[in-house]
Amino acid sequence: MASDRGSSRWSRRQFVKAAGVGALAAAGLPRRARAQGGKTLKIIQWSHFVPGYDKWFDGTFCKQWGEKHGTRVIVDHISIPEINARAAAEVSAQKGHDLFMFLSPPAAYEKQVIDHTEIYQQVEKRWGKVNDLGHKSTFNPKTRKYFAFADSYVPDPGNYRQDLWSQVGFPHGPDTWEDLRKGAAAIKQKIGNPCGIGLSQELDTNMAMRALLWSFGGSVQDAEGRVVINSPQTIQALEFMRALQKEAQTGEVFTWDPSSNNRGILAGKLSFVLNAISVTRTAEKENPEMSKKIQIVPALKGPVRRMAAEHVMDCYVIWKFAENKDGAKQFLVDYLDAFGDAFKASEFYNFPCFPKTVPDIAQQVANDPKGVPPDKYKVLAGVTEWATNVGYPGYATAAVDEVFNTFVIPTMFAKVARDEMPARDAAKAAEAEVKRIFDKWK
Repeated sequence: MASDRGSSRWSRRQFVKAAGVGALAAAGLPRRARAQGGKTLKIIQWSHFVPGYDKWFDGTFCKQWGEKHGTRVIVDHISIPEINARAAAEVSAQKGHDLFMFLSPPAAYEKQVIDHTEIYQQVEKRWGKVNDLGHKSTFNPKTRKYFAFADSYVPDPGNYRQDLWSQVGFPHGPDTWEDLRKGAAAIKQKIGNPCGIGLSQELDTNMAMRALLWSFGGSVQDAEGRVVINSPQTIQALEFMRALQKEAQTGEVFTWDPSSNNRGILAGKLSFVLNAISVTRTAEKENPEMSKKIQIVPALKGPVRRMAAEHVMDCYVIWKFAENKDGAKQFLVDYLDAFGDAFKASEFYNFPCFPKTVPDIAQQVANDPKGVPPDKYKVLAGVTEWATNVGYPGYATAAVDEVFNTFVIPTMFAKVARDEMPARDAAKAAEAEVKRIFDKWK
């Protein structure tokens, strides 16, 4: 996920078993927002990729909200690898924060959280319906419960070196997966820069392989939650990735961590990566010349559709054991009232799950003073047409969450790309593992 995502992600059950509450709680002192008042509201969330966002959230929004509601707001910031461990620790202790923010749908914690339906209803009265991505990332259709509240998500476009792609006949970068294969192979052969699509057990690979799978017409489950991973479409996607690996990549991708693709393209080594705009925003701050060379494209189109997962999915939960549930609910409702400011503070990183909170989003992303050219980010205006949840075409269930956390899909693709297993056998092996997980959660 680039430097904005963590390097590892265990299943939540693993953390509950393996991590002692005391050891986790001792893992460093987090930063705290300025606050005052009689009541207290405790929030924990990641240290945002854009420092200016945390400055606005802690120092402006939380401060003003706390003064208005007579509440001392405490915001603890942690790194992404700590999120799942800290959540497991709080659940084990049945004590912790009033608001806990995840960066993926926390369906496995449904029994530990309140029903967030009331919050959605309050926000929808002011800002209209939540988009399909937010709904399917936080709603359990079987229990009819919202196990989290989704305020925003991060798009996952393609980042490409325009100077390299122009030399092989693609001045605007690849538009399809087939374009990627042809162009990336030509760049590697002619100039030497490989393509950078990960094939290891890390988060960016998880997202990239799902985008490829969906674009070719495959998926882990269907709309009703039945396992359908072993399909001709999956096999076709596996064979495509094997060809891309042989023709346009290097073996380094099999051992990548979540920041490898980010580092690689910023260092001038790679021709293309799938990542959030953390790539280009980092270049703007640290390497302006490279920033001019790296441009972005929407999710690549496959034989069936143009589709990609969100890069991260912001999901707040209120634990059943939270001490200030009412304050937490009100905070989320009021936060959505200020989401226009949040979007700007995030530098277009956090996209709204309630579209009406940023009604002029197309105009904003089409004219960014930091972008070269200023309309560099205009392709993000159509993100809702191709971004989806990790459970596509169904919901982000607890079973889907475990399949994601245990890297079943990256493992399937890597085995084929390394010639360790034929595509048909890899799809069959993945099917057996996915069915085992789905059966466990029934």
